[in-house]
Amino acid sequence: MTVYRRSVDLMEAELGDELVALDPKAGTCFGFNSVAASVWRLLDEPKTFEQLQQGLLEEYEVDPAECSNELQRLLGDMSSKGIVTTSI
Repeated sequence: MTVYRRSVDLMEAELGDELVALDPKAGTCFGFNSVAASVWRLLDEPKTFEQLQQGLLEEYEVDPAECSNELQRLLGDMSSKGIVTTSI
């Protein structure tokens, strides 16, 4: 089972339902929309894909299949930016 976790500690600031985060070590800034911010908050503790998806389904009215597809895309993007890692 794959587990997702934050790979960096970001300095965060809430802007409405969005989040702006800075990686002070790398000098990189990230802007999270409301869904990405929700996923980031859920990742305050390591979670499986299913736990993340369930958290989103509880927060948003969305089709489970669409949620799964979008979550896979988002986690892939976060992984490629180096802010989320996976382990088995």
